[in-house]
Amino acid sequence: MNDALADQVALVTGASRGIGRAIAGRLAAHGARVYVNFVRDAAAAAETVRLVRAAGGTAELAQFDVADPDASAEAIGALVKAAGGLHILVNNAGMSIDNLLLRLKPEEWDQVMAVNLRGTFNCTRAAARGMLRAHYGRIINLSSVIAMMGNAGQAAYAAAKAGIIGFTKSMARELASRQVTVNAVAPGLIETEMTAHLPEARRTEYLSVIPAGRLGTVDEVADLVAFLARREAGYITGQVIGINGGLYI
Repeated sequence: MNDALADQVALVTGASRGIGRAIAGRLAAHGARVYVNFVRDAAAAAETVRLVRAAGGTAELAQFDVADPDASAEAIGALVKAAGGLHILVNNAGMSIDNLLLRLKPEEWDQVMAVNLRGTFNCTRAAARGMLRAHYGRIINLSSVIAMMGNAGQAAYAAAKAGIIGFTKSMARELASRQVTVNAVAPGLIETEMTAHLPEARRTEYLSVIPAGRLGTVDEVADLVAFLARREAGYITGQVIGINGGLYI
């Protein structure tokens, strides 16, 4: 552990597993007091907290649905009051419903938008007021390489993640004068529970188009997010930083 983020309070949405869990662990390892957001899987979120604490970090649970504006505002308001502030917001919560356009139902489109894009808006809106008053904040939004490349069968996910990029750039312009930075991280194919179940033929196909010749790791994404969360990253804002092994250049 080090103290690069000592005395900082961080909220990581969708932190019960995968990339979110790794980010929570890395921020805590740098000294931040981390709030682990989740909606339904309390056991998985509790495991994230357990892992953080076992490594010597500080973590607490924060259950609320990022797609619900009232719940997000209430939960983040309570968090700020209890913790004395919120310095780092990582909008990681996301989901995908994959289907070709003509098979994609309008309600499925709306669900993907609600969690990925509206969730990012809801949490940023709730957190920004306190950050502006404090003249300090770090907001890191998780986008995706798919936002820039597109992908057949992922129209809703690509549109939501592309929306996050536009939102990030706009917020960076709005908040920069108060020393609040807003950046997006756009991972490519990352080793997670989801990709662990890829058929071997599909994995081989993916690897053939990644110049690095491998999938990324959740720790590599977490390292990038942790860097952007540091005070030393204060002159980086409005950027979309890809971490994809050269898949999109």
